[in-house]
Amino acid sequence: MKRRLALATAIVATALAAAGCGSGAGGGSTDGRPQVVTSFYPIQFATERIAGATLDVSVLTKPGAEPHDLEITPQDLARMTRSSLVVYSKGFQPAVDEAVQQVDSDRVLDVSGVAQLTEDPAEEEGHAEESAEEHAEHAHQGADPHFWLDPQRYASVAEAIGARLAELEPSSAATLKANTKAFVDELTRLDAEFTTGLKSCSIKQLVTSHSAFTYLAERYGFEQYGISGVSPEAEPSAAGLARINALVRDHGVTTIYQETLVEPHFAQTVAASTGATVATLDPLEGITDASAGKDYFEVMRSNLATLKQGQDCS
Repeated sequence: MKRRLALATAIVATALAAAGCGSGAGGGSTDGRPQVVTSFYPIQFATERIAGATLDVSVLTKPGAEPHDLEITPQDLARMTRSSLVVYSKGFQPAVDEAVQQVDSDRVLDVSGVAQLTEDPAEEEGHAEESAEEHAEHAHQGADPHFWLDPQRYASVAEAIGARLAELEPSSAATLKANTKAFVDELTRLDAEFTTGLKSCSIKQLVTSHSAFTYLAERYGFEQYGISGVSPEAEPSAAGLARINALVRDHGVTTIYQETLVEPHFAQTVAASTGATVATLDPLEGITDASAGKDYFEVMRSNLATLKQGQDCS
């Protein structure tokens, strides 16, 4: 992604003034609860489920907005600098990566490390065959940030969030620990459902709009092939589309997965060229009225049903 947020000195000063405090002081809500600012939906969802009523949790990315496109306003920055904690994943939202530099580091939790982000293996192989220009275009994209699509990775992140919230509010540590365990247990049950539901699929190649499903594919035995790579903004080359078309035909792939919040044009193009059908697989970057459920667990179970049909799972 090439967008960057310009945090000019004057804007920062305005934001800090609006916050009513310097960048070194944490803040609480009007009812006295510590404020926790989260970057986008999956982190918000986990934090809210763990925090319960003990902390005031908010999110920077509005429902229905593409999180990659987030722009930080002076009001957002003020909220971040006066909060008790900012929780984000480095590398997913460039604007947040830059804005968080204005927040004291001891009031920031970056979950990307515990998520153990990696690049899609199929992408790495595909890059070896690209031209120098194509490889340079992909080189900046980095690891797949969508850790929450693997319930086990998401559980590790949830445990890290729970531990940090307990440090922030030690008087509620027992409640926060119990809430963390309940959330992780629910993720464990979800993982078991996916393992059982996807253990006997005849089609192992997972062809998606962009490479958002690296960890889901690794966990449940698929090989992901993203039409547009890790970045949803990248456009595939003609050679890249030809490789995807050939793969679909050679392996008998019957379903191409488009996504919510992402233009479906290329998925539809591959489907039309190969005779495959198009289905929606939600990367769960946010919940909208068009989502197949009202929260993470409902949408993930909808994804499971979609995969069982699209990958020919008995």
